[in-house]
Amino acid sequence: MATELHDLSITELAGLIAARKLSPVELLDTLIRRVEDYDAQTHAFITRTFDLARQQARSAEADIAAGRYRGPLHGIPFALKDIYDTQGILTSAHSRVFIDRIPARDATATTKLYDAGAVLLGKLATHEMAHAGPSFDLPWPPARNPWNLAHFTGGSSTGSGAAVAAGMVPVALGSDTGGSIRGPASLCGVVGLMPTFGLVSRAGVVTNSYTFDHCGPLARSVADCAIVLDALAGYDARDAGSLKRQIPKHRDALGPDLRGLEIGVLRHHWEEDIPASEDVRTAMDAALDVLRRLGAQLTECRVRPLGEYFDVKIVIAESEIFSVHQKNLVARPKDFGADFRSRAFPAVLFTANDYVQATREHRRMMIEMEPLYAKFDAFVTAGMGEAPRLADYRSVSFWQKPSLLTAWNVTGQPVLALPNGFGRNGLPLGMQIVGRPFGETTILRIGHAYERATEWHTRRPQLARGATAPDVTPPPALSGPVDADGAMRDLCVKAAKRAGLQLDDLMLAQLLEGAPYALAMVQRLRRDHDVHHEPANVFSFPPSRLE
Repeated sequence: MATELHDLSITELAGLIAARKLSPVELLDTLIRRVEDYDAQTHAFITRTFDLARQQARSAEADIAAGRYRGPLHGIPFALKDIYDTQGILTSAHSRVFIDRIPARDATATTKLYDAGAVLLGKLATHEMAHAGPSFDLPWPPARNPWNLAHFTGGSSTGSGAAVAAGMVPVALGSDTGGSIRGPASLCGVVGLMPTFGLVSRAGVVTNSYTFDHCGPLARSVADCAIVLDALAGYDARDAGSLKRQIPKHRDALGPDLRGLEIGVLRHHWEEDIPASEDVRTAMDAALDVLRRLGAQLTECRVRPLGEYFDVKIVIAESEIFSVHQKNLVARPKDFGADFRSRAFPAVLFTANDYVQATREHRRMMIEMEPLYAKFDAFVTAGMGEAPRLADYRSVSFWQKPSLLTAWNVTGQPVLALPNGFGRNGLPLGMQIVGRPFGETTILRIGHAYERATEWHTRRPQLARGATAPDVTPPPALSGPVDADGAMRDLCVKAAKRAGLQLDDLMLAQLLEGAPYALAMVQRLRRDHDVHHEPANVFSFPPSRLE
C-alpha cells in the first residue's frame, strides 16, 4: 500500500487513518520520500518543514490512538504557497526582498489547518509576491509542470499546482487574484477552488490586491476541496474583507446527479472573446454533454466581454500592488525580479481618478450579475488550454491580452476549476464552474457529480525518480526594442519620478513597453457614471461594531 499512498485523495487517506489502517507517520514518511525523489525536477518546494511535520504526525497518531480524532484532515499532510505566514518559518513570497522574512505568527488559514490536525510538509514556490510570471532571476527557480517539465505550471500558485499534481502532497493552499488557483489547477490537471470573496480569511497572507485576493485549496478531487473549505471558511476580524455569515457543511452537499439545476453556459468566452483551440472546444462540448446526462438544464447566456473585466481588474489591482511594495520598489528595485518590475512599473501611469472610475465600474459589473443569479444556479465556462512552454513566456504578454479567469475575481463569485480532458500534446485541459456568491455547495455538487461520471481526475503524470529539470533558456526581460516617442517617454519619466522611482535604462524600457497597454485600459474604462454611482469599495462598519 505504501507505494500507492501518494496517489490517494484526502477522502481515501482519511478513511484509512480513521479506521487505524494507516498511520499518519507512515503517510508522512511516504510523502517525504516522494519529495526527496522528485522535487529536484518540479522545483515545487522553497522550504521543507520535515522536522515539524514529523512532530505533528506523531502527535496526530497519538491523539487518534487515544480516541481524539478531529476529522478528515487529522494526520493529513499539506503544503502552503509561500505567501502564507508561518510562525518561525521563512515566508519569502519567492522574492529576494523577503529572503529573510520570518513571521512572528501564523496566517489564520495556517492556524485553521493546524487546528484540524493537518501536518505541514513545507512552503511552496510562487510567482514573485504572488504576481509576475515564471522568473529565472530569483533566489529559487520557477516550478515545473509535472506533465512536461519544460512547460508552465500556471501562476501564481505554481508550486501548489506542481506539488499536488506530482503526488508530493494531497492538498496545498494557493491564492487567486486573477486566476492564480484556477490556472495551475487547469494546467496541472488537478482541482482548484476559489471561494467567494470574504468567505476564507486572508489575514497573514502577503497581499497582492486588497480588492481581489482570495485564498483556497488545490487538491486531487472536488470532495477534497470541500473538506478543506469546511476547515477554512468563517469570519475573521483580522481580515477587513471577511464576512460574517452562517457556514454550511460543504462536504454534505455532494451528490451523484444534478437534477433540478439550471446552469448557464458562457460559450462566448471560449468561442468569441478568447477563441480556444479545437481541443478545448471538443473537451467543453463533451463536458456539457456529461452535465446534461446528469440531469442539469443547460442554457447559453452572456455576460460582458472578458476584456472589460480584465481592464477593471488591472487598473485596480496593479495600483494596489504597487502601493504595497512602493517603499521597496523605490529603495531597492533591483532586488525584484525583472518580470515583477515589468508588471508593477506601468501602474505609475494610473491616476487616482482612474482608480476610482475603475472601482465604480467594478460595482456596475457586480450588480449586472444579479438578474443572472435569479435565473441560474451556476455557470460553466472554459479553463485554460494546454500549458505553454516556459521558454515562450514574455513579460509584456501580461498587458496585451485578457484572461479566461479574471472576470470572477471582479465579480467576487466562487469558482471551481477541474480537469475535463487532455490536449493533443498530452497535457491537461480544464473547465470552470462558477457559482452565485456563497454558492460553494452548488458548484462543489456539480463538480463532484461530473468527476464521478468521468475519469480525467484519476490520471497522473509519469515522473522519473532522481531526474532533474531540463534546462530552459530564460525569457528576455524585454520582448524586443522599445519604440516610444518623446511624449510617451516624457510622460513615463515624470510619472516614475512622481512615484519616487529611480529607473535605470532597462527599468525605464520595461515601463515604456507596458505603458501603451496600461494607458489603453484607462481609455477603455467607461466614464458615463451618474453622480450616484458608488464604487465597489464603499465603507462599512466591521460586524463587531454593530453588535
